[in-house]
Amino acid sequence: MPIPLVNSIASWFLKKRIHQMELFIKYPHEVQQELLRNLITKAKNTEVGKRYHFSEINNYQKFRERVPIQKYEDIESDIERSRKGEHNIFWPGAIRWFAKSSGTTNAKSKFIPVSQDSLEACHYAAGKDLICIYLNNNPSSQMFTGKSLRLGGSKELYQENGTSYGDLSAILIDNMPFWAEFSSTPSNEVSLMHDWETKMQAIVNETIKERVTSLAGVPSWMLVLLNNVLQSTGKENVFEVWPHLEAYFHGGVSFEPYASQYQKILPKEDFRFYEIYNASEGFFACQDLNDSKEMLLMLDYGIFYEFIPMDSYGSALEHAIPLDEVQIGVNYAVVITTNAGLWRYKIGDTIKFTNTNPYRIKVTGRTKHHINVFGEELIIENAESALKKVCLLTNCEIKDYTVAPIFMEGREKGAHEWMIEFKNEPKDFDNFKFQLDLALQEVNSDYEAKRYNNMTLNAPLVHQARPDLFYDWLKMHNKVGGQHKVPRLSNSRTYLEELLELSN
Repeated sequence: MPIPLVNSIASWFLKKRIHQMELFIKYPHEVQQELLRNLITKAKNTEVGKRYHFSEINNYQKFRERVPIQKYEDIESDIERSRKGEHNIFWPGAIRWFAKSSGTTNAKSKFIPVSQDSLEACHYAAGKDLICIYLNNNPSSQMFTGKSLRLGGSKELYQENGTSYGDLSAILIDNMPFWAEFSSTPSNEVSLMHDWETKMQAIVNETIKERVTSLAGVPSWMLVLLNNVLQSTGKENVFEVWPHLEAYFHGGVSFEPYASQYQKILPKEDFRFYEIYNASEGFFACQDLNDSKEMLLMLDYGIFYEFIPMDSYGSALEHAIPLDEVQIGVNYAVVITTNAGLWRYKIGDTIKFTNTNPYRIKVTGRTKHHINVFGEELIIENAESALKKVCLLTNCEIKDYTVAPIFMEGREKGAHEWMIEFKNEPKDFDNFKFQLDLALQEVNSDYEAKRYNNMTLNAPLVHQARPDLFYDWLKMHNKVGGQHKVPRLSNSRTYLEELLELSN
C-alpha cells in the first residue's frame, strides 16, 4: 500500500480515536461505571455471574458488597477447569487462550485467561492507540515508511485440551491479523522460536536488512538485542544500522537503570522513548505526551479499576476504592475486573497517581516485590531512584540487581544484601556502597529511621556480580528472553541464595 494512502487512513483513524479518548478523559467516572455495568450484564449468566447474583447488581456499591477481592489462588480451580475445556465459567463462551505468567511473584506458573473480547478490545486496541497517540504528538513522523522491530517472548504456544497457553506476546503474535506481519519484523516464524540464543541471532540476521522505524520490547532484553546488532554489524550506534529509527516503546521493567546505556547507542536528541504498562491481565496505561515520566490510564479497554491503599494492604483494614476516590502520591495496589473474566482480581502491581485530571500514573513496584522485614518499606521506586543518583555520582552503569534481607540473629542487627552486576564498574566500590546507603536514606524516611545509628539496620552488604550471573540464573530457571525479568526486591532470601551459589 502506498505510504501517502497509509498516512491518510492513519490520520482518519487517529482523529476518530483521539476524540474517543477525549471523552474518557473528560468523563472518566461515567465511562468506568458504564463499563462495569456492561461487564456485569454480559457475564450475568456465567457460573460466576450466578454465584454472585450479577442479575441483582445495578451499581458499584452492590458489586463491592457481593464480589470478594481475589488473588490467583482463589480462582485457580476455575481456571484449571476452563483450561480443560469447560465453558461459561467466568466469561461467556469458551476461553481458548491462557497467558502463562513469568512467575516473578510465585514459583508456580499462573495461567491468565485471554478472551476474544480482551484480545480485540484491550490488547490490540491498545497497540493501535499507542500509534495514534504517538502520531498525534509527532505529526511529521515517518513511522509508516518502515517496520516496527518487536521483541516478544521466547516460548512457543502449547496446545492442551483444545486450549492454548504461552507467553502473552506469543498469543498476540499468533492471533495477529495477517496484514500486521507486513509492518513488523522479525517474521512470526522467528518471533516464536523457542530457543532464545538461537532466536537472538536469527532476529539480528533478519532485521538488519530491514528499514526499521520503531522498536518495541522490554528494556533489558532489547538492550541485549541492540548490542548484538552493533557487534554483528561493527557499527558504533543503532542509527548507523537503521537511520530512520525514531521511537522505542518500552515496558515490563523500569527504564531508569538502562536510560544512560540507551542514550549512548541511540544518540539523537529528538529520538522518542514511550513507556507502556501492560501485563498478561491486560493493557492498562501508556505515555501520552512526548518526554513524559507518567502514563495515561486507559479507561475504555473493558477493564474496571479499583485500588487498595498499600498502608492497609494485607491487613484486617484492607479495602478497595474506585477511581473517583484516589489521591495523588498515595501508593496503591491495583485491582481489576476485566472482559476476560477476572473479577476484582489483584494483579500484584503497585502504582501512584501523578495527576487526576486526566488520570495519569507511574508504576512503583509489586505488592510482593518490596522489603519490609524491619518496617523499612523499601519499594522498587526507592531502589531505582537511589541507584540512578549513585550511578551518576560514581560514573558507573548497572546491568541487573536484586536485594534481600539479612535477618536478625541473636544480638546481630539486620541489613539489606545487594547483588549488582555492572556494565561499567565504579572506580571506588567502597564509595559506591557508601553513597547507595545515603541515597536510600534520602528517598525513604522509614529506611533512614532504621539506619539511624545502626539502630535496627546495619549498612547494606553489596556484592559485585560476575559477568552474566543474572543471565545464567534466568537460563537456569528457563526464563531467558521476552517478558522474563529478575526479581528486584524480596522479603525472602531465595533468589539471592541461588545467585550466591551460582556465583561460586
